[in-house]
Amino acid sequence: MSADIPPVEPIPLVEPIPLVEPIPPAGIPPADPIPLVDLAAAHAEVAAEVRAGFDRVLASGGYVKGPEVDGFEREYADFTGARHCVGAGNGTDALELALRALDLPPGGGVVLPANTFVATAEAVQRAGLRPVLVDADPAHLLIDPERAAGVLPGAVALLPVHLNGQLAPMGPLLELADGRPVVEDAAQSQGARQHGRTGYGRIAATSFYPGKNLGGYGDAGAVLTDDDELAAAVRLIGDHGAREKYRHERFGFNSRMDALQAVVLRAKLRRLPAWNAARRAAAARYDALLGGLDGLTLPRTAPGNEHVWHLYAVRIGPGRDRDAVLAALRAAGIGAGVHYPVPVHLQPAFRHLGHRAGTFPVAERAARELLSLPLHPHLTEAQQTRIAGVLAGALGQRL
Repeated sequence: MSADIPPVEPIPLVEPIPLVEPIPPAGIPPADPIPLVDLAAAHAEVAAEVRAGFDRVLASGGYVKGPEVDGFEREYADFTGARHCVGAGNGTDALELALRALDLPPGGGVVLPANTFVATAEAVQRAGLRPVLVDADPAHLLIDPERAAGVLPGAVALLPVHLNGQLAPMGPLLELADGRPVVEDAAQSQGARQHGRTGYGRIAATSFYPGKNLGGYGDAGAVLTDDDELAAAVRLIGDHGAREKYRHERFGFNSRMDALQAVVLRAKLRRLPAWNAARRAAAARYDALLGGLDGLTLPRTAPGNEHVWHLYAVRIGPGRDRDAVLAALRAAGIGAGVHYPVPVHLQPAFRHLGHRAGTFPVAERAARELLSLPLHPHLTEAQQTRIAGVLAGALGQRL
């Protein structure tokens, strides 16, 4: 597979692409902006339920854990089919809690993909373990089991990332793990399935950051598992290692879900199946609108996956300027974005891993080419037609 991948140029460490929309030239009225994610529209749907829930919490004075959190944990466990859901302060903490609960050997290697948000590698290192990066498969940009096989013999766990709304290839990965723990980073796959299942590993972690398919009004996360002992360990570690106040059984830290976030998440969870269906419909419309454009590669769904389209990330082909296309979209008021413009192995914070440009060519090429188009449950067909027209124009074509 590696022989089919063209050589890549080193990726410079660039400044983050600004999120502020450009000001249109004087005399030209701006078009109605189309956000990358429309959180205001989502809030409008749940505002009455959230207000009533906030009133309950404020009247009770119980802001951390409590009945709202208990209720959400039960409901999200039922939604995913997991036996246990344990709330956490955020998704990064949730991953760290999952890793710590496994009691892996200190300094042990954990295999994860290079094309992921930095939090995946941060959680590994924060848990006292060592990130072992591997490249992705070029078709779906999910962790490549063949590449993982080359580094797994010296590792203690495998950490696949369910990217952009679809699951990593769990069947081959579980076979490859050969009894090692598999910890799933499910921050971008809320509601996604593979061959009818939502999860495969021994333990998984997710994020409820506001922009996720299921997002709060601030940070929150959760750990999911069918293992009673692991669930108890996660809950213990995330509450200062204490089952009862002032008695600390093991070293822990503070990562608990607050009740106000649970109120929001309960209201949104009731709508998540419909919202995910709307995302799938929007992705299908993009496929139909953009399928004939030259120099554009559309995202692909891996066999057996039911995608929930956290992101719809197209690839701007070689010989074309992805950042110029991004600028054209933003100048038209379209909130496109770039996710992970610098892979983990080229981040200064992970220089100690010893990788250089060219080590993971698939991840590096994706970092240069990927462009995320607006996608959310409230995106209209008219908005998508406008987005597609501007994108086609930026590529020198017409729909």
